[in-house]
Amino acid sequence: MAPTVRPALLRQACSAAPTRRMASTIARSTISHASPLSRRPLQPAFVRDALPGASRIAAFHATGRRPILPPLPQKIEGTLNDPAVVPDPSPSHGSYHWSFERLVSTGLIPLTVAPFAAGSLNPIMDATLCSLLLIHSYVGFQSSIIDYFPNNRVPVIRNLLMWILRVTTILVGVSLYEFETNDVGITEAVKRIWNA
Repeated sequence: MAPTVRPALLRQACSAAPTRRMASTIARSTISHASPLSRRPLQPAFVRDALPGASRIAAFHATGRRPILPPLPQKIEGTLNDPAVVPDPSPSHGSYHWSFERLVSTGLIPLTVAPFAAGSLNPIMDATLCSLLLIHSYVGFQSSIIDYFPNNRVPVIRNLLMWILRVTTILVGVSLYEFETNDVGITEAVKRIWNA
């Protein structure tokens, strides 16, 4: 029903009287005298009530005067004619880092399926799964922090979030170790929850 209602609503909205925004582009000489064309046509109550709200929403989305999130503080280092600073090349932060992330991600696929497909619970496979899950989560959250909190704009918040990530990763690692050695392990826990 929605696709059939939208074109009718669009036709009604387009046939409505010009708004103040539209009227600002028309020369004053044409608005000064009241002609039959400048009068507001008769509209259904639905269009009269819905149009001002819709035009407010459209104005909000179409202008830069009301930003949803204000920009972060801007800081220019050097002059405008200086070239961009290129970081020192490092293979651990370049293609090797990307390859390592992809290797960990693809390694998780067989490790999550193998214990259930083979029907055997191996503690070494369980420990490998836990360590790869921990590394995968750490790298993912680290990439999010690096992307959304640039070091040149918000260095204090970025360092704080990186330390929170490190501490949380250590706590989760210790918790997974305790769960693997003193309890049933992650694959057996998933198996029991699945069969419950």
